[in-house]
Amino acid sequence: MREVSFIKQNKEKWLSFERAVFNNDFKDPDELASQYIHLINDLAYAQTYYPKSKVIVYLNQLAAKAFQKIYKTKREDSNRIIGFWKTEVPLICYEYRKFIYIAFIIFFAFTFIGVISAANDGEFVRSILGDNYVNMSLENIEAGDPVAVYKSGSNWGSFIGITINNLKVGIIAFVLGVFLGIGTLYIMFKNCIMLGSFQYFFYEKGVFWESVRGIWIHGSMEIFAIVIEAAAGLILGASILFPGTHSRYTSFKHGAKTGIKILISTFPFTFSAGFLEGFITRYSNIMPHWLSVSIILITLGIISYYYLIYPFKIQKEITRNTTLNLNII
Repeated sequence: MREVSFIKQNKEKWLSFERAVFNNDFKDPDELASQYIHLINDLAYAQTYYPKSKVIVYLNQLAAKAFQKIYKTKREDSNRIIGFWKTEVPLICYEYRKFIYIAFIIFFAFTFIGVISAANDGEFVRSILGDNYVNMSLENIEAGDPVAVYKSGSNWGSFIGITINNLKVGIIAFVLGVFLGIGTLYIMFKNCIMLGSFQYFFYEKGVFWESVRGIWIHGSMEIFAIVIEAAAGLILGASILFPGTHSRYTSFKHGAKTGIKILISTFPFTFSAGFLEGFITRYSNIMPHWLSVSIILITLGIISYYYLIYPFKIQKEITRNTTLNLNII
C-alpha cells in the first residue's frame, strides 16, 4: 500500500483517537486498550514500510500519550500525589519543553535589557528600585554587608512573607497568560528588568560577588520557578491563539489544565526558596565561600534536573515500554 493511501485510510481513526485521548473521552479502560493496540499496529506497519515517514513521529507521540493514560490506571500508581510529580508533570514538561526554552530565552533577554539600561543610565536603578531601597543598599555596602536587607525581620516572618509574595507573583504570571500571553510577558519584563538592574548595581559598586553569594542562595530556585510559571502562562496563551484541530474552547480548557499542573509543580521549590531566604541567606556574609557556592549549585542543580533533564528520562522510559509492547504484539 502506498503511504498516501495508508494515511488516507487511517487518518480519521487516528484523529478520533487523538481527540479521545486529548479529552479523556473513553467509556472504559478496555476501549482505550483496544484502540491503543490498533494504533501500535499501525505504527509497526509504518515503521516497516515507511521508515523515513513523518507519520511515524506522529503515531509514536500519540502512542506515548495513550500509553501514559493506560500507565496512570495501574494499581501501583494509585498514589496520585507521588504520580503527579514523578510522572505526570515531567511528561507535560517534555511535551511542552519548547515553551520552557522560550521562557528562558525571554528571561535572559529581558534581564540583559535591565543590565544594559542600568549601565547606560545612572538613574535607571533608582527609577526601578526606588530611592529608599537604593539608599539603604548603599548604606549596607558601606557597612560591609551588601545583602543586609535579608537580615531584616524574623526568620519565620521573612519565610512566610517572602513565600506568599513569590506564590502570588507566580500565580499572576500564569493567570495573565489568558491575555494571549501578553500579561505573562509583562510580569516577566517587570521582574527581569528589576533583577538585571539590581545585579548591575552591585557590580558597579564593586560587591558583585558578595551579592551573588547572598541573593542566589535562594534565588536559584526562586527565579527558576518564576520562569517555569511564566512558561505555564505562555502555554495558556498559546492554547487560545493556536487551538490546532480542536475548538478554541476545548484547547483553552486543556491549556489551562496543563498550565495549572505546571504551576502547582513549582510550589515546593517556591517554599524551599522562601525557607532559604528566611533562614539561610541572612548568614551568607559569614558562612564559608564553599558553603554558599555549594548551596547555590545544589539548589540550581535540583530544579534544573527536574524540569530540564528528568522529563527526557521519563519520556524515554515511556517510549521504551511502548516499543516493548509493539514487539510483544
